[in-house]
Amino acid sequence: MRIFKRLLRWALILAFTGFLLAVLAVGVAYWLVAPRLPSVAVLKDYHMQVPLRVETADGKLIASFGETRRIPVAITDVPDNLKHAVLSAEDAEFYHHPGVDWRGIARAGWHVVITGGDKGPGGSTITQQVARNFFLSPEKLYSRKLTEIFIALRIEHELSKDQILELYLNKMFLGHRSYGVAAAASYYYGKTLDKLSIAQCAAIASSFQLPSVVNPISSPARLLARRNWVLGEMLRHRYITEPQYQAAIAEPNDAAPHEAPIEVDAPYLAEMVRRQVLDRLGNDALTEGYVVKTTVQSTRQRTAVEAVRNGLIVYDRRHGWRGPEAHQDLAADAGQPDYARALAGYTDVSGLVSGLVTASAADSASVFLADGKSIRLDLAAVDWARPYVNDSRTGPAPKQVDAVLKRGDIIRVSQDDKGGWQLAQIPAVQGALASIRPEDGAVESLVGGFNFTRSKFNRAVMAARQPGSSFKPYLYSAAFDHGFTPASIINDAPIALPDPSRPGGLWTPNNDDDKFAGPMRLREALVQSKNLVSIRLLDAIGVRYAREFITRFGFPLDALPPNLSMALGTASVSPINMARGYAVFANGGYLVTPYFISEIDDRSGKPVYLASPARACSECQERLLENTPPGPPPADTGKHPANGLANAASTAQPASAGSADDSGVETLPADAHGNGAHPPVLAPYVLGPRTDFLVTSLMKDVILRGTGSAAKALNRADLAGKTGSTNDHRDAWFVGFNGDVSTAVWVGFDNYGSLGRGEFGAKAALPIWMDYMGAVLKDTPLASLPMPPGIATVLIDRSSGLPTAPDDPNSMNEFFKVEDVDRLRSQATQQQQDQQNPYNIF
Repeated sequence: MRIFKRLLRWALILAFTGFLLAVLAVGVAYWLVAPRLPSVAVLKDYHMQVPLRVETADGKLIASFGETRRIPVAITDVPDNLKHAVLSAEDAEFYHHPGVDWRGIARAGWHVVITGGDKGPGGSTITQQVARNFFLSPEKLYSRKLTEIFIALRIEHELSKDQILELYLNKMFLGHRSYGVAAAASYYYGKTLDKLSIAQCAAIASSFQLPSVVNPISSPARLLARRNWVLGEMLRHRYITEPQYQAAIAEPNDAAPHEAPIEVDAPYLAEMVRRQVLDRLGNDALTEGYVVKTTVQSTRQRTAVEAVRNGLIVYDRRHGWRGPEAHQDLAADAGQPDYARALAGYTDVSGLVSGLVTASAADSASVFLADGKSIRLDLAAVDWARPYVNDSRTGPAPKQVDAVLKRGDIIRVSQDDKGGWQLAQIPAVQGALASIRPEDGAVESLVGGFNFTRSKFNRAVMAARQPGSSFKPYLYSAAFDHGFTPASIINDAPIALPDPSRPGGLWTPNNDDDKFAGPMRLREALVQSKNLVSIRLLDAIGVRYAREFITRFGFPLDALPPNLSMALGTASVSPINMARGYAVFANGGYLVTPYFISEIDDRSGKPVYLASPARACSECQERLLENTPPGPPPADTGKHPANGLANAASTAQPASAGSADDSGVETLPADAHGNGAHPPVLAPYVLGPRTDFLVTSLMKDVILRGTGSAAKALNRADLAGKTGSTNDHRDAWFVGFNGDVSTAVWVGFDNYGSLGRGEFGAKAALPIWMDYMGAVLKDTPLASLPMPPGIATVLIDRSSGLPTAPDDPNSMNEFFKVEDVDRLRSQATQQQQDQQNPYNIF
């Protein structure tokens, strides 16, 4: 007995000594580690990485930028079933321990001892996992584990249990770039948290341990086993009832990828926004949960995308079938697995679906699609596929399907409005559309090409193409401001000008139709798009004067050729440049600047940026008090942050999104403030209303009876515009407007190849413009500027362009500036006298 007591005493002494040594070791460790421990106070206001969202003006998602999927959620919004599933899977005693589960640590330590040093999993509470994920690396070191314990204890001291659990549920990686339970629910099930079933809650909770391996998509079998174990733990802890458990166990795993639904197809604009926001907010822009509201209208953007794609496909079909995208040699016994392998790597492009021809005969062909479905193409589905010969010629229409399609061909197909399948091909031609609001330059739709994934070059903003005759309204504006009138007579006749760079040393330009009409009024010259009249007109007013005047429409001087070729539209411009220039005609003479970001909000919905664009604001009090004549825009206009987009068109650089005042305080446009505290930013006044009215009246005639007459089908009296074509049909344009919308459309090849004989702006570009404008202006009231004071309507002789008597059978009405009427009447009188006395010179 005495020996036993002595042994017991020594055992107690050793145990106490061991305890003291352990306490001393922990104390020394804490003393050594404490200075290096991070402050956990930052967790009280920690910002999770949240992707950048880009939305339309009406709240539709355009794009989401960021490496992670995360949707932060408050703990109060997490359903109990999900909380209980996570606690059952990861830390059932979370609400009862001090942040460290000593028994769990002891078990983990015993595991290390009996396995000879294997640092297996286990022993970490939710608090410790929060400490590790926010402050430490994942490497398995004893020192790291000790630091993790100390940080966990500090976290428990600083934060409540609910705050810790909220951080955990939002921070943890759960597979497939999904961070946090809300992002996982959205990606795996396409649901918000409150819509999850008990089984789905358990499946998400199952992903916390090994998210890259055990998640609802990557490993369904392992996921089900883990999920069912979690459900058993939920039952054991009485979080669910037996019937709920049985129902959840029986529920299949119905997870599938659910990407964030892109509601509006505007990738070219989205990339512009991304670059702008990075420039304005820095690298944190992609992780701080900013929401960018653009000026784009979702319905107009959808219409623009559809119009451009349909227009390019129509053009492409006109020029014939270029053959299959590729060809695969198929074995005689090839089956669906072989077909699927042949199509691997081919993705759908703008509604054009990839397919493999598996059989072909005279009357039809069978096509296997990537989704496993087979379709049949008959002769009607391929009758457009005349063989491509060159840009101006195609071969005969096919009379048999197998003359077009062979077994093994990889092709494209598309569905028509009735659901029938048609042979298709990806257009080689490109196009762009830019549409802005003339009042303030807000970009309402923008298409930079046929398909962003195939070509990321944004032709709407970054292209530098020749506008051809669509540039002539700017020249006519300069002429009318210089004293010419719509009735001025200019000779449409051949001209030869010295040019050492050309064969024979002469430049001999022609009209598009190689015909000459002789002396004609300027109105008719623009309506018929006469090149030689424009050259003589530019020569008459002077190249230097014209170049300086045309800068009023927002074009930099160095983009305008310093010679007579400028009359033919040889400047370098982009669609957004042209839409901006025509907006001057639409809004009454004010140079607005395109912008596309209206607001940037932080993750809490508070605006951190609000655009303040310069506006036409013709009826504003501040505008009415102005007393300055129209003139060139200020030299520092381009420095205004809102004006970056127009400059970017020629420099191919990103532009700033909006504007700020000199104090650095960003403001809304005046009409967005109920108290009117902020005066409007006024756009430069660059074109007199009378010159504007005269040129617009000519462009309305272009649509009524000129090269743009197809647009009469829209049945609107407020439309004005101009076609444009360049040498060898390399570029086709139509630019037009009414008081509410200014839209430019361009069609051409990136390699500057010819569009083909007869592919003028009226044929290649105008149909796209009509499809777009017809849809966006449907059921809207007419919007045209009224006739301004100082304009007179006078009867003129159609041949001479001079005032005439009312009984003249060759008379017509024409618009003039009032100060020109008396001068023209004097000319008419003098002409009559000269005709009556032809020999009075002697």
